[in-house]
Amino acid sequence: MSSESEQPTPEEQITFRVENNVAWITINRPDRGNALAPENRDRIRDLVESMNGNLEIRAAVITAAGEKLFCPGADISMDRETAPRPPEAPEVSLGEPRRMMLRGQHTLMPSILDADVPIIAAVNGTAAGMGAHLALMCDLVIMADHAKFIEVFARRGLVPDALGAWILPRLVGPLKAKELMFFAEDIPAQQALELGLCNKVVPGAELEATAREWAERLAAGPTKSFMLTKWMVNRSLDTDRHTMTQDESWAVELNNTTADMAEGIASFRERREPEFRGW
Repeated sequence: MSSESEQPTPEEQITFRVENNVAWITINRPDRGNALAPENRDRIRDLVESMNGNLEIRAAVITAAGEKLFCPGADISMDRETAPRPPEAPEVSLGEPRRMMLRGQHTLMPSILDADVPIIAAVNGTAAGMGAHLALMCDLVIMADHAKFIEVFARRGLVPDALGAWILPRLVGPLKAKELMFFAEDIPAQQALELGLCNKVVPGAELEATAREWAERLAAGPTKSFMLTKWMVNRSLDTDRHTMTQDESWAVELNNTTADMAEGIASFRERREPEFRGW
């Protein structure tokens, strides 16, 4: 058995690198099937939030090591710390699970939705429960042809978490979302594509290269335009038409101040390809 000193560090369990203005966040916990312990979940959140305002990062990819599992959800084998309590108190007190959710998953998922840069999920294997929702929160989803999603909660007598009941109906509609959640059946990659749960399915050997191509195309694009577009599309899911007209008007005004818009107009007039800089 490995000693504690030989255990992977947080930086080894969730790796991070930046190449060609693209940040790569990789779940690397093969000993736990890429399940996320609280510290892994929080590290992904912190890494995503660290990209905001970083002009060197203009797109990101979230993926996982190996070919079998993207992320099966939370690592339920990990012990959870609890506040001190009297000897006669129950193991779990009313309010504790709610606070755990609000401080945990409900900080990770919004960080992805609200990130300044477009984020691609490169789903290399099974994504279940919170792992599925982690991928679906991303702006674009590419799946290996052997990968699958599973709304696994009902198999364990659980209710969906990690904002699954918010994102899934918006992608497939409430009737289909209930079907997927009630029956908790595997959703193979091709079916996920047909349902609108992913943008593209590729052979597993081509997943990283495809994600890299898309991410680097995004990283060469008008970064602030993408940021405002993402903001408008995400808000449109919960916004009335009048509010959307205001959002769109502000987005256009803000974008008019960017160097990339000026470059885009200039390149059109000069009949050349634009060279966007990200601001």
